[in-house]
Amino acid sequence: MSTPRTPQPRPFRRRTLWLGFAAVLLPLAVLLCLEYRWLVKLDHASEVAHRAALANYLEAVAEKVQSFYNWNAEKSLNVPYTWFTEDHLGQVAYYFKKKPPKGARRLFVASFVGEKKGQILYFDSTCSTFSQPPWSAEARAVYVATSSWETMAHKGAELETVTLAVDERDPRHRIILNPIIDDRSKVVGVVGMVLDEEYFRSVVLPEKIAEALPAFFLADDSRKTVVEVRDRRQQTVFSTDPSFVGSYEVEKPLRFVFTDWSLGLASRHPTPGDWARSNFAINLGLSALLAAVLLGGVILALRTASRQMKLSQMKSDFVSNVSHELRTPLASVRVFGELLRLGRVQDPGKVREYGEYIENESRRLTQLINNLLDFSRIESGRKSYRQEPADLAELVRDAVRTFEVRLRQSGFRLIYHGPEEALPLLRLDPSAMVHAFSNLLDNALKYSGDGREIEVRLRRRGAWAVLSVRDWGVGVARDEQEKIFDRFHRVSTGLVHDVKGSGLGLAIVRHVVEAHGGRVEVDSKPGQGSTFSILLPLDALAVEEAPGQDAQGRAGEALPPLLGGEA
Repeated sequence: MSTPRTPQPRPFRRRTLWLGFAAVLLPLAVLLCLEYRWLVKLDHASEVAHRAALANYLEAVAEKVQSFYNWNAEKSLNVPYTWFTEDHLGQVAYYFKKKPPKGARRLFVASFVGEKKGQILYFDSTCSTFSQPPWSAEARAVYVATSSWETMAHKGAELETVTLAVDERDPRHRIILNPIIDDRSKVVGVVGMVLDEEYFRSVVLPEKIAEALPAFFLADDSRKTVVEVRDRRQQTVFSTDPSFVGSYEVEKPLRFVFTDWSLGLASRHPTPGDWARSNFAINLGLSALLAAVLLGGVILALRTASRQMKLSQMKSDFVSNVSHELRTPLASVRVFGELLRLGRVQDPGKVREYGEYIENESRRLTQLINNLLDFSRIESGRKSYRQEPADLAELVRDAVRTFEVRLRQSGFRLIYHGPEEALPLLRLDPSAMVHAFSNLLDNALKYSGDGREIEVRLRRRGAWAVLSVRDWGVGVARDEQEKIFDRFHRVSTGLVHDVKGSGLGLAIVRHVVEAHGGRVEVDSKPGQGSTFSILLPLDALAVEEAPGQDAQGRAGEALPPLLGGEA
C-alpha cells in the first residue's frame, strides 16, 4: 500500500513480447512436428527393413532347398535318350545305382518307345533292376504324373527345351520328373523320383536352415531366432524350438517342391521393430522434454524481459515520485524561510508556527533521505544494525513526538494504548526501530483518506511484543497484502496510487523487523482501513533490567494533549 504502483506494460511492449514468443514457439512447434514425422518414418522404415531382412533369410532357405533337389534330380535323372530308343534301360538301372539321389523314396522310368513302351518301371536298389510295381496310391500318383508326357509322345509333339517338372497333385507322393527327348525334340520317356517326406523333414530342412543362419544373424541372435515349417493344414512339421508358441514375424512358402508348405520366422528377443518403437517413444519423449525446456527458457526470458520493462517503468515512477516528495517539502521550507527572512511575519506566534512548519518539512525530507540511504544499503548488503538495550515504549513515544506538528497540521487525532504490563528492555537498534515505526505512521497518514484518526497500540502477546498502527482509510485487498512489502509495488486501488511516495517504506519496515528476529503482519479490508503490526520476540531480545527501574511507570502513559492521546 505504501509503495508506488506497479505500472502495466504498454500495449506495444506487450505486443512485442507476444510476437517474440510466437516467433520462438511457432518454429519450435514446426520442428517438433517434423521430428515426429521423421521418427514415424524411421520407425516404419526400420520395421520394413527388418521384415525385408527376415524375408531374405527365408528366401535363402527356400533357394537352398530348391538347389538341393535341383542338383540331385539333375545328377540322377539326366540320362541319354539312346538308352530309351535302343532298349538299354538296364543302363539306367546301373546309372541309378552308381549315382543314387538324396531325398528320394523311389526312382522310376517310363518309356514311350521300344519294347517297354507304355510301361512304368520301379528301380529296385537291392538288385539294381527294374520291376513293375503293384497297384497302389504311389503307383497311381506316378501314373498320373507321367500320363501327360505319354500323351505328348503319342502325338509326336516336339519340345525345344525341357526342364525338370514337379507333380504335387497327391501331397503324399510328390514327384520330380525329367522328360527325355531325342535328337528330333520328341519325348521318348520320363525319368523321375518320388520324394521322401521324412528325409525332407528331418535332414534337408534342419541342414538348409542352419546353413543360411550365419549369413543373416549373429551367433547370439541366431540362438534366439525360431524357424518353423508348417504344412498345408498349418500343422508344424519342423521347428528349431518346439517349445515356441507365438506368431510369425515373416512367413514365406517353399518353392519347387513342397510348395504348399510354408516357412515362418519369429524372434524370442526384441526385434529391430521393437527397438525402433522403443526408441521412437524415447526420442519423442526427449524431444518433447527438450522442447519444454527450451519453451521454459523462452518463457523465462520473456518473463525476465517483461519484469525488466516493469522495473524500468517502476524506476521511472520512483524517480518521479521521489522528485515530487522532495519538491513539496523543499517548496514549503523555501516559502516559509523567505517570509521569515524578509521580516513579513512579526507575530511571535506566527513565527513559531512557521518554524514548526519548516521543522516538520525538514523531518519529512530527513525521513525520505533515510529511506533512500537504508534501501541502498539493504540492496548492496551493507546495512548493519547496532543493537543495545532499549525501552520500546519510550522509543514509540519519541517517534510520535516527531510527528506532532505534522499530525496537528493534517488534522489527525492519535490514540495511544500503552502496554497493560511492563515490557522488559529489548536489545534493539533504536534508530532503525524508530525509523520503521515512523514509516508505519507516515503510511497511515498518507492512506487514511477521510478518516482523521490513527490508533497506536503497544502490548504483550505471549512471547511477543506487538506494536500496531491502525487507520480507518482505504484498506488493502487480501490478494495484495503480501505484495505491498515488495519494493516499488503499489496496489491497484485508485485512491492509493494517487498518493505519491518513494515506494520503499514497507519494504524497509519488513527488513528492519526481520533483522531483529520479528515479523510484520497486516490486517486490512478495502474501505475499512488497515492495521500494521510489528511483532518482536521477547525471549530473544529481552535483557535484564537495571535495578530500581520503574517498569510500571512506563505502562499506559498519556501522550501530549495536542495529539489527542489517551491512556
